[in-house]
Amino acid sequence: MGYWKLLFFAFHILTSFHGLCNGQPDFRAHVCGDNGTTSMYESNKNTLLSSVAPNIGRNGFYNSSVGQNSDRVNAIALCRGDVELDICRSCVNDSTHKLVQLCPNYHGAIGWYDKCMLRFSNYTIFHQLDIGPERSLFSLNNVSDSDVPQFNQALRLMLDRLREKAKSGDSLRKFASERTSGPAFQTIYALSQCTPDLSDIQCYDCLDGAAKAIPYCCNGRQGGRVLRPSCNLRFETERFYNETPATPQPPPGKDSSTTRTVIIIVVPIVISVILIIMFICIFQRKRKHRKPTAKIETMDEISSIETLRYDFGAIRIATDNFSDSNQLGQGGFGVVYKGTLPNGKEIAVKRLSRDSGQGEQEFKNEVLLVVKLQHKNLVRLLGFSLEGTEKLLVYEFMPNASLDHFLFGMKYP
Repeated sequence: MGYWKLLFFAFHILTSFHGLCNGQPDFRAHVCGDNGTTSMYESNKNTLLSSVAPNIGRNGFYNSSVGQNSDRVNAIALCRGDVELDICRSCVNDSTHKLVQLCPNYHGAIGWYDKCMLRFSNYTIFHQLDIGPERSLFSLNNVSDSDVPQFNQALRLMLDRLREKAKSGDSLRKFASERTSGPAFQTIYALSQCTPDLSDIQCYDCLDGAAKAIPYCCNGRQGGRVLRPSCNLRFETERFYNETPATPQPPPGKDSSTTRTVIIIVVPIVISVILIIMFICIFQRKRKHRKPTAKIETMDEISSIETLRYDFGAIRIATDNFSDSNQLGQGGFGVVYKGTLPNGKEIAVKRLSRDSGQGEQEFKNEVLLVVKLQHKNLVRLLGFSLEGTEKLLVYEFMPNASLDHFLFGMKYP
């Protein structure tokens, strides 16, 4: 475990250097809310915002809350769907410092970069369609007057397609990008994106309203964008997002050369994999001969881990069938819900993402290890629950604890 922690620490160091090497992200717009916060609200805000960037998962989205009642702070971060995780975290980290600097002692604020958006507020913003505040930006370059009707027609049809694709995304990502041919041999590039906690209808309505704003802000322009808290869209005549290049077709008459290239690349890889598998098998066989009591120890651990197992049906009832009203937050590793057991005990249940890639026994071993490493300063892990592909972690609920204690209790790549 120490080895993996060291790798995780090194990853964050490399991420920081990556942000420095790539320069500061491009800050485009911001809006501050109402001012006049309390010291407790400011403390909760600083605690929450410092946890946002490290908690963002591969889908580039994170939401969480800290505090109670009028001092409760809610935050959402969203990175552009084509952005790599390290760039995403660097962008959100920069946005955190920028918003605190530009909007000190404010109850809410939102900031937009080219590659990310960050907002915080003292009112509920999760699963909510928020169309304002809205900001629009446009290119200084104009489309030729004679080409404007054809350009607008091509752009409108493309934005209609992107709206359908984006709203059809899942709870992890609602993002779509596309290119189309415009007048005078131009290519128009565009993207549309919603926060993934929106429903399909909410995403559609948000992007539909943003598209209807284009004629008022960006008519006749070669580029433009509409920025909303719940969605955004952008178009340009130059590519501004990352594309996955199509696999090139082999040139005619060079099949034999291609075949040789494939053999040269594939054969060493296959041989290396076979050698690694053989080495692992030999190592495991020798290990079994040297430690005949390993099986007994494993059985003891299995026996002890089963005492930590909760009935899945009981957890489902405790969380009201994992209802949105009981949701405490969401990160790249799963969603956290609040629940109440029949004896009145309050719990926090982390529902792990189904694509975590862990098997049942590996999951149980991780739970057992975390339980053995319990510390007075850590949120207590009470147990787990398994059913089919569902994996749940049951924690002791601490009302004043930051949600990152639960989201970061166990990590899954």
